[in-house]
Amino acid sequence: MDGVLSQEEINALLNNPGGGSGVESVAPAGGSDDDLLTPEEKDAIGEIANISMGTAATTLFSLVNRKVEISTPVVSTATWDDVVKNYERPCVFIRIAYTVGLDGSNILVLKENDVKIITDLMMGGDGTNIDGELGELHLSAISEAMNQMMGSSATSLSSMLSKTIDISPPVADLIDLQESVDEGSIDEFLAGSFVKISFKMEIGDLVDSEIMQLYPVSFAKDMCKAIAKNMEMDAEEAQIGMSDASKKAPESAMSAASQGMQQTSQPQMGMGMMNPQMMNPQMMNPQMMNPQMMNPQMMNPQMNPMMYQQPVNVQAAQFTPFSGEFAAQFAKENIDLIMDVPMEVTVELGRTSKSISEILDFAPGTIIELNRIAGEPIDILVNGKFVAKGEVVVIEESFGVRITEIVK
Repeated sequence: MDGVLSQEEINALLNNPGGGSGVESVAPAGGSDDDLLTPEEKDAIGEIANISMGTAATTLFSLVNRKVEISTPVVSTATWDDVVKNYERPCVFIRIAYTVGLDGSNILVLKENDVKIITDLMMGGDGTNIDGELGELHLSAISEAMNQMMGSSATSLSSMLSKTIDISPPVADLIDLQESVDEGSIDEFLAGSFVKISFKMEIGDLVDSEIMQLYPVSFAKDMCKAIAKNMEMDAEEAQIGMSDASKKAPESAMSAASQGMQQTSQPQMGMGMMNPQMMNPQMMNPQMMNPQMMNPQMMNPQMNPMMYQQPVNVQAAQFTPFSGEFAAQFAKENIDLIMDVPMEVTVELGRTSKSISEILDFAPGTIIELNRIAGEPIDILVNGKFVAKGEVVVIEESFGVRITEIVK
């Protein structure tokens, strides 16, 4: 009726800033937040996020050298007030924009303490050096980590959508949710309802926290449509392939049947059959076909099989007898062929075992005690094999070894 406001117009008039956070909370048109996405769309987004973050977790593991586990995502719709309630401390917003394949962006939200631990691990620490404020070094390191993580995630998304997906370098900002936030400092879609994907992230025994991924509703729906379109194309290709196969099957069957009929219709020229063109007309004389003049065995259609068997010479196998008088003759080894091969001779005075700490204490003048008594024969090794024993002698100004025993 004229002069009556609709529910959407009433909501627009009653809209006011949400909770003093500095960002307007826009009520979604057409119903509650849960009506923004259908259950099918939520399942599709959850599956996309599960595959993407699974790949990202593998990449993060290679960066921090710690076991990384990310739980199954929980998809819902939220507003800025919901984010403020869940993250009481200052947190890091990492914005990832898609440049190829998709048109939109998403935001990854990490807690300040988690960022400090990740960046400390990336720099070779043990994850406990988290004192002090979060600075530009931390933001730069976490941006690089997210660049590699979301890059691998984009690769997985490319295989799902069957098209190239690329992202721009992520931008990290530290935002204190307890203070009023200027609308110009955050993305526009955060002013209304958006899609929130929650994950539980564990990094060894250092991090047990929750991270969030925020999507614009329109961007999430575009991804769902792309997934659905890709699935429809795959189904059509599979159906076309089945249809082509079903068409080829009757044709191949008919072709095989026709070949079989042709082979059946043509008589095989075998033994016992004569070509009519080669037959003498006199042989067709009825008097010659008198049954009394023919051998009964010749009247048998199958003929006598012995008529077609060729004689085979079969005899018992004969083997050469073995006698003890036979002696194998072996060629004499020609060792002269390897006489010029060089061999390495090593003289070992003795051995000992030391720990790493004892080795680190070595200094000029340190005496190392060996496991051999003074005057005991030393070992002589050829190419690492123990072959003889000997004693140390001095030849002019050089040491030498006198062999005292050959080891057999």
